[in-house]
This record gives sequence, C-alpha cells and structure tokens, in this order.
Amino acid sequence: MSTSTPPTKRAKKGGWKKLIGIAVGLVLAIFIITGLMPKPVEVETSEITRSPLTVTVLEEGKTRIRNRYIISPPIAGYLKRIPLRAGDRVVEGETVVATIVASPANFLDPRAKAQAEAAVQSAEAARMQRNEQVSSAAAELDLARKELSRARTLRDKGAISVQEHDAAINRVDMLSNQLGSAQFAAKVGEFELQQAMAALTQYEGDAVASGKPLEIRSPVSGYVLNVIEESARSVTPGMPLMEIGNPKDLEAEIELLSSDAVGVSPGATVSIEQWGGNEPLEGRVVLIEPGGFMKVSALGVEEQRVKVRVNFTNLPEGKLGDRYRVEARIQTWHEDNVLQIPTGALFRRGSTWMTFVVEGGKAHSREVQIGPNNGLSAAVKSGVAEGEIVILHPSDAVSEGTPVRVRPAAPTR
Repeated sequence: MSTSTPPTKRAKKGGWKKLIGIAVGLVLAIFIITGLMPKPVEVETSEITRSPLTVTVLEEGKTRIRNRYIISPPIAGYLKRIPLRAGDRVVEGETVVATIVASPANFLDPRAKAQAEAAVQSAEAARMQRNEQVSSAAAELDLARKELSRARTLRDKGAISVQEHDAAINRVDMLSNQLGSAQFAAKVGEFELQQAMAALTQYEGDAVASGKPLEIRSPVSGYVLNVIEESARSVTPGMPLMEIGNPKDLEAEIELLSSDAVGVSPGATVSIEQWGGNEPLEGRVVLIEPGGFMKVSALGVEEQRVKVRVNFTNLPEGKLGDRYRVEARIQTWHEDNVLQIPTGALFRRGSTWMTFVVEGGKAHSREVQIGPNNGLSAAVKSGVAEGEIVILHPSDAVSEGTPVRVRPAAPTR
C-alpha cells in the first residue's frame, strides 16, 4: 500500500515559493527604480545677505614731490663745477648751488642790459601776482575749514550724508595743497626777482670791470634731487642746472584706465600697497586730471590712461622718496547696506545674468539683475531675496530641477 503527501502540505509549499518569488521581484524592481532615479548632486551653497560692499580698482603708480624747482642761470657765462650731489641738503637763501662767471663781452652789450632791466620788471610783476594768489588761496582755505566745521556738526546730528561730509574734507585737502603750491610759487618768485636784479648788477658799477661772479642760492629749503650739469662749462640763460625739492612734500600719482577713472571722485579713500612697508598707507584722491594720454602696456596694447593724484594721510618719516613705485587700491563705490550675491554663484546665459536657487532640495534657475561688484560679491537689483540659498560654481550636472545635496564643509586643521 503506497503513501503520498497530503494535498494541504503541497499547497502550502507552493504558496511560500510564490511569495518568495514575488518578494525577490519587488526587491529587484526597487533596485532598478532606485538606480534609474537621478541622484542628488553635491553642491556648495551660500546665502543672500545684506552687508557693506566696497568696489575698488587696483593700479600701479609712483610717488612724486609736489613742488620742485629747476635751477637755471639768469645770464650767459661760464659755470663753475657744481660741488653738490643728489641728496645734499640745501637751505633757502643760504646754500650756493651754482656760480656763474659772466662773459666780459656781455658787459658792453646795451641790448643785454635792456633785457636784464626788462627781466627785473617782469619778475617784480610775477612776484606781486603770486603773493596775491597766496592771499586768495589762504582766504578760500579759511572758508573751507569753517564749512568743514559746520559739516561735522550736521553729520553728528544726521542732517547731512557721509558723502557730503567727505566732500568737505576733500575740499580742505585740495585747498591746503593749493595754498602750499602758491606759497612755494611765491618763494620762487622772490628768488627769480633777486636773480634778475643780480644779473642787472653785472652791467653796472664795479661788477662790469671786475667781472664778479654771480652766486645762485637755493630758492627753497629741501634736498638736491638731480644735478643736470655737474661739470664746468659755458651756459646760456634758462639752461637747467639742478633740480631741488623737499621729499616730505610727497603725493602719489596713479595712472588709471580712463574707464576706471570715470568712477573715481575727489575725496575717495585710497590704500597704498606694495610700497615696501608691512602695513598699507592711507590716502585720499585730491585730483583727477582732466586730460588723458596714450600708454602701451607690457603686452603691446594701447591704453588710454588718466593720472589721479593722491594725498598721503599717514606718510612715514624718511621712508619714501621721489618716484618710488607703489600700488594704489582706490575706492570707486561703497554702500553700507547692500543686498549682495557671491560672484561665484553667477553665470551668463546669453546677455543675462543667471543663478541657481535651492528650493525644496532642487536647483531652480533664476534671472538676476546686478549692480557694482568687487570680484567677490555683486550688488543685487532684482531676482533674489535676502535669506535665499544659491549654488556656488554650479557644474554642468546642475540644471533646472536637479536634486541637490549640500556638500559638507571640509574639516579644518
């Protein structure tokens, strides 16, 4: 008599096999679906914030002595060898910088004597004009200082803007420079009158017979910058012999591209860098020259440049001299409360600026309008709001609707 498996046991065994098969199929289907689903792209992000924003332009320049004087002989004659060298100190009205022995033939020339008399009259008129310029510059500076005092009071009360206050400071700086230049010109005018009168005496009295040499004394106190004619030789009136100036009277001359100079205003703050010291020097723009000039760059490109003059506000004693190389970072735009976006989050689509904003774990492209930027951040006019998260340096894997995951920050050591 044969035995067999009960039907109920065979049915249960077949049911378990079906369930196992279905489970395996579901697992495979989940793996396949998961594999086909797009994986989130790791990205770096930043938040749209409000903070101060400053835009600057960095260019090379050089220092220069603001007021310099070139010594030249008032008469023709023979120049004795000049003993002074560059760097020697000279004292106004005391140091003899050159000695001229007049030619005897000139003593008998009525025309030369008439020219000397005319030179005295011209020098006298020039001296009077320069003295008037000193008085005018002093009066303007006094008025500017009073206006600055009022501007400070109004600024403390919040009645005027910071820009208006800075403009008042810049006007005082400019007029101070103008007064210094006028006073320097007045000293030079007095010196030129004395030289013209000394030249006239060569044609009168005992000087005619004796041929007494004409001593040229320094018109200003300072230092010898350059000796142009060192050796003894014959000279003519107006020939440059020596250059004199005061290294303490320094300013910086920066050559900007004309397109950058348009954004610079008198009174703009300046940081003088790469001058040889450990800390940058501070300065302010006092003048943007109205005329430009052509300059060829190191790459052979013709560039239109404009000279910008900068006053030092913390010049170190005895560190910088005439025509020293410096780099100047000049402020062209500043606001204290600006909605800004990192420039690394911006990219071009045609002529439009775009960015990717993270919303709901996905990237969404957004058109933005930007204003001034300093290379790191740009002012936002429209397109994004404060607090929104944008993607920095989006790769080609990021597009509209791409799932993203914020990349964890690298550990610091």
